[in-house]
Amino acid sequence: MKIIKAIFIIILLALSVNYATASTPGKSSFKTGNGQFLLNGEPFIIKAAELHYPRIPKEYWDHRIKLTKALGMNTVCLYTFWNAHEPVEGEFDFSGQNDIREFIKLCEANGMNVILRPGPYVCAEWEMGGLPWWLLKKKDIRLRENDPYFLERVEKFQEALAREVGDLTIDNGGPILMIQVENEYGAYGEDKDYIRNIRDILRRHYGEDILMFQCDWSSNFTANGLDDLLWTMNFGTGADIDSQFSQLKQLRPDSPLMCSEFWSGWFDKWGAAHETRDAQDMIAGIDEMLSKGISFSLYMTHGGTNWGHWAGANSPGYSPDVTSYDYDAPINESGQPTEKYRLLRNTLEKYLSPGDTLPGIPELISPISIERFSLKEVAPLAYNMPEPLKDSLIHPMEDYDMGFGSIQYSTLLPAVEEGTILEVSEPHDYAQVFVDGKLIGMLDRRNGDKEIILPGNREGARLDILVEATGRINFGRAIKDHKGITEYVALKNQNDNKVSEINDWEVYLIPDQLSFYESLNFLPIAALSEVFTDRLPRGAYMGTFEVGSPSDTFIDLSSWGKGLLYINGHAIGRFWEIGPQQTLYVPGPWLKEGENEILIFDILGPQKAEVEGLTYPILDSLNIKGNVAKETKDLTDLSYALSLSFPDGNGWKRQKFDKRIETRFIAIEPVETFDAEAPAIAEIYLLDENGNRIDREKMTVTASSEDFSTGNNSAAKIIDLQESTYWRPDDYDKSPFVIIDLGSVKTVGGIEYLPRMETGAPGSVKSLKIYGSSELK
Repeated sequence: MKIIKAIFIIILLALSVNYATASTPGKSSFKTGNGQFLLNGEPFIIKAAELHYPRIPKEYWDHRIKLTKALGMNTVCLYTFWNAHEPVEGEFDFSGQNDIREFIKLCEANGMNVILRPGPYVCAEWEMGGLPWWLLKKKDIRLRENDPYFLERVEKFQEALAREVGDLTIDNGGPILMIQVENEYGAYGEDKDYIRNIRDILRRHYGEDILMFQCDWSSNFTANGLDDLLWTMNFGTGADIDSQFSQLKQLRPDSPLMCSEFWSGWFDKWGAAHETRDAQDMIAGIDEMLSKGISFSLYMTHGGTNWGHWAGANSPGYSPDVTSYDYDAPINESGQPTEKYRLLRNTLEKYLSPGDTLPGIPELISPISIERFSLKEVAPLAYNMPEPLKDSLIHPMEDYDMGFGSIQYSTLLPAVEEGTILEVSEPHDYAQVFVDGKLIGMLDRRNGDKEIILPGNREGARLDILVEATGRINFGRAIKDHKGITEYVALKNQNDNKVSEINDWEVYLIPDQLSFYESLNFLPIAALSEVFTDRLPRGAYMGTFEVGSPSDTFIDLSSWGKGLLYINGHAIGRFWEIGPQQTLYVPGPWLKEGENEILIFDILGPQKAEVEGLTYPILDSLNIKGNVAKETKDLTDLSYALSLSFPDGNGWKRQKFDKRIETRFIAIEPVETFDAEAPAIAEIYLLDENGNRIDREKMTVTASSEDFSTGNNSAAKIIDLQESTYWRPDDYDKSPFVIIDLGSVKTVGGIEYLPRMETGAPGSVKSLKIYGSSELK
């Protein structure tokens, strides 16, 4: 009996150990107190690695978690992606790549804590910020607000998610330390009642004991901060860390400090320069935070890939994101440690407890090359259009119950004089316009294109507008982003501007589904009777290729136009010849020894139907120039001029004009900086006559020059809603300026300006001139 009793006591003692080795349900805890986090009553600093399970091949989940553990992290931070889990309303998917429970259990098995960020909105450069497209079928829906239908669907998703992972919270003996409520809501609006509703939904499904928090920027976190939630800050490499937490420490001196997103790099956009961030700056920020007892989550520690059509788009304006989510992170897209990884590992090793050592780095994956091969079969889109739907008016693709792919609108034109303008409002996102089968032009939403000049044609000429959806906006107020043509199509006479709307359409749906592409009628490319001098026909291409010993590879698509790649049934992602990304990452487990199947849908048509697999990615090959102003170099041509001055230092600066300007175009010319460096502007808001910020969704920006020597410092950064990015002219531009097109004539009565967030605000503007005019001359 004594032996049995002794064994029983030993078992009880073992069960009381921290859950990383073993845990007793209901006995573990994670709390705040005295300016610190307390794990089971002991001080604890969170060193979190942001990883996203849908962006990593499931076969590599354990490998990537082990890499973060070997880096010196103790926690994995992760979003949940509502649209991946509920692709059809009411149908939930937690299998395969979506098996979030298995991912969290793998974290636990590797001794890693978990921070759960269940949204419902996550941003993350993910399609529609994680919100399902089918919400848009309800035309009057108000996203991320107290809309009854929206909150009803949020509740249903959170209930389904909690059934999968709700028992894995620390108060139940699991690895989930805390849960985030919504996400960076200050960049969307001010609505504490909405935040309370999301909090209450999460409380209903995860209980009262789990620690909950909300994250925002230091400039806006109080706008939506709830008294009963922990507040954390988001900021990036190079930020002045003391200033980021200064207001929080004044308001809550006893609160633990945490940077819930410390940005290791940045995301890439089609048609823009590849983004990088300095490794030493990243290391210095993490070192400083740890030396001051500040917790952090490194966003991203490993970014992964936006498989298939999951890449989103940034706003204001429209800037679609590339397939790679490499993010210039310490662990690159294909799971290889970078120089950032090695430097960070050395830094985190300094903060180990006495006697502890870092785990070894797991075995790395050696990529393979695949010999160049040709795809032999094509299904030209022109000969494979599905049966059309009839509609008198223009509608977006969501109205036809389609979320992803392309859509063609076709009708017969009246007799049209040469020079008549075809107005398409709004093409989302890339439209090709044909008259009687001949391509007459393209409309690219990135550039705000809406009009094209028609050739003269007879009555009854066929008009086809083929629109490809590139990715829904994931940030800002524009996330209610319908696809296809979203308003109307009209003819406009150049002489009198008379507009006549076109009605009576045939609508062809081209869903982004492998089964649809495979159902098309393929024929040998060699059998095509047409002579193609520039491009092969737009459509689906099919072929096979051989692999000896499968491993990771990078498919080179630099000879292809714009479209999507499938290999062995896996949706690999989007490609676009403009770059900067020219290869797509294919994981080894998705390849087979011997014959493999490939399908490429190209909405433009390739120059050559050839492909090869490289042992390295191409992420920085841009085939178009930056958005450099060509309208005027003489700012005195503009009608009005004002001179303004600003104080030095970090943070927002605000100035009212001494007179109002009625203008469509505003030119901003930095005249002098405080440190004699080239000017740097992180954000600009123009103010109306009442001092309110003018909506920036329709604004576009150009510049006299842009600096790409140390990353992407393009003009668009001043209206991208991201306080850590900035415009900087190149060093040869001695009279730099930016021009903001407001989209229409507006009354402007002031300006808000934000310098760089780094310590000392490098390039902070001391004085500038403002020019305004309703027209550029």
